Amino acid sequence: MTKNKEMKDMSEDRLDKMRLELRRGALVLAVLGSLRQAQYGYSLRKALLDHGLDIDEGTLYPLVRRLADQGLLDSEWQQGEGRERRYYILSPAGMELLEKLTQEWQALNGTLTTILETGR
Repeated sequence: MTKNKEMKDMSEDRLDKMRLELRRGALVLAVLGSLRQAQYGYSLRKALLDHGLDIDEGTLYPLVRRLADQGLLDSEWQQGEGRERRYYILSPAGMELLEKLTQEWQALNGTLTTILETGR
């Protein structure tokens, strides 16, 4: 393997790791924002994908369960399309957290936009 190829592979690996780190917190906010209306796992995943956010099942389902365990989501079993599905929706605590995290996100996004555009 050439030196340039090694550097490129190392750089792509580093980018993948940083991209994953950047996405982690945003995924929580995206899931909370999408669950203002009741959805089951697949419909939630599809809604996120329709907005350009691809999240695999191995990441989404544990995240939803964790948010439910933290009291941020309410859930109930409903009959739908011939089978029972567990539907999730924001709890009052989840709605409150979503509002606060949205404010934090908007402030952070504004700051980062300024830094990235001006370089200071």
